[in-house]
Amino acid sequence: MTATQVFGSYASAFRNQDLSPNVLHHAKRAVLDWYAALLAGQAVPPVSQLQALLLSESGQGSARLADGRRTTARTAAFINGAAAHAAEVDDSFRDAMYHPGAATIAAALAVAQDTGTSGMEFLRGVVLGYEVSTRIGVVLGRAHYRYWQNTGSVGVFGAAAASAGLMDLQGEQFANALATAATFSSGLQQAFRMDSMSKPLHPGRAAEGGVLAAQLAAQGVTGSMDILDGDAGMGRAMSDGPDWTRVGATLGQDFHITRLTFKNHIGCGHTFAAIDAALHLVQQHDLPPHSIKHVRVATYATALDIACYDDPRTSNEARFSVPFMVATALIHRSVRLAAYTPERLGNPDIRALMKRITVEVDPELDAIFPRRRSARVDIETNDGQRYTRDQPDRKGDPELPLSDAELEEKYLELATPVIGASKAERLLRAIWALDEVENMEALVP
Repeated sequence: MTATQVFGSYASAFRNQDLSPNVLHHAKRAVLDWYAALLAGQAVPPVSQLQALLLSESGQGSARLADGRRTTARTAAFINGAAAHAAEVDDSFRDAMYHPGAATIAAALAVAQDTGTSGMEFLRGVVLGYEVSTRIGVVLGRAHYRYWQNTGSVGVFGAAAASAGLMDLQGEQFANALATAATFSSGLQQAFRMDSMSKPLHPGRAAEGGVLAAQLAAQGVTGSMDILDGDAGMGRAMSDGPDWTRVGATLGQDFHITRLTFKNHIGCGHTFAAIDAALHLVQQHDLPPHSIKHVRVATYATALDIACYDDPRTSNEARFSVPFMVATALIHRSVRLAAYTPERLGNPDIRALMKRITVEVDPELDAIFPRRRSARVDIETNDGQRYTRDQPDRKGDPELPLSDAELEEKYLELATPVIGASKAERLLRAIWALDEVENMEALVP
């Protein structure tokens, strides 16, 4: 079987597979974190511009935006997928170098609302989207990530699989949805190597493309079954010709959705190990910023390639700046939304400390990427003291997970300013009870 047929076969089996309470709980955690990211991203460009453009062209539908407005499933998936990535606070699956939630849950929610399905079926669609897409991302590997942003290029498979599952497509129909989604795959890393608004459009477009691919498959549209593993397929065109033979080996046994990373800071996740190490040192040794003479950050090469701004001038650039984010952590002991206000961007104390921070690649830390996202921080003080912290994992990684309480705290911090405390609490309760919800109206904030 081709890779798409492997997934089509699994979709048929998945239809009758009971999901354990543990898998369902982790799926709810993913949905909760997605809503935190969605609501935080409502005011971040280009979400408002996208709404103005698409809603003016859209007819009525049954899918909903975060503010409750009705639209078509594809439009809702596009806008919500973009919003869920815009604030740089969405989940990730480390081994696939991929933020699965933004596109997958946006598509699943839109289709679930459009078809009037139950909360349990919605959760099953989310799980299926995560399990299929993360495996595709793992196979494509680091060679793909060099030029492509997996959140767009791989996200379209999460959206397509979740949508197809909710439409009850199985076997060849499910495989056709993935095959069509593959030829929609896109999202260039160069889009955010300069200050731009393009990056959130990647998962938005992926969510829309996944919904469309599933809708087309439901109408009988076929795709190339070997689009992933063929001689001119995605593996060769967009990676280094990887081996697809074991892409489905652990399907139904090892659920990737139980090993997600949920962000404990806001910004590029490649900076987080360095932030965690810096926070540990400054808190353990009670180091005031003015006492710090020099900070040396060692990490893996991709962190420097993507979080590449040494002198950020906009909030977008600051989210991808190791010196800015580490300096912010050392001074304010937190890197959340307040870090990217105009006052913080131009803060003279942050700017002065940034000049005393150097960042370099450590070959040993680079060799274990993407399995581990590690950093080492050395701080030298003005009185000659030296402090070092090795940070093998990030807070929020599977090895150091956020508890349910910490995840709720993050959600409430981001959701409450947008929809108010009572609505945020009501939505929180609805998410934890999703497997008992009869229709998706309960998830309209």
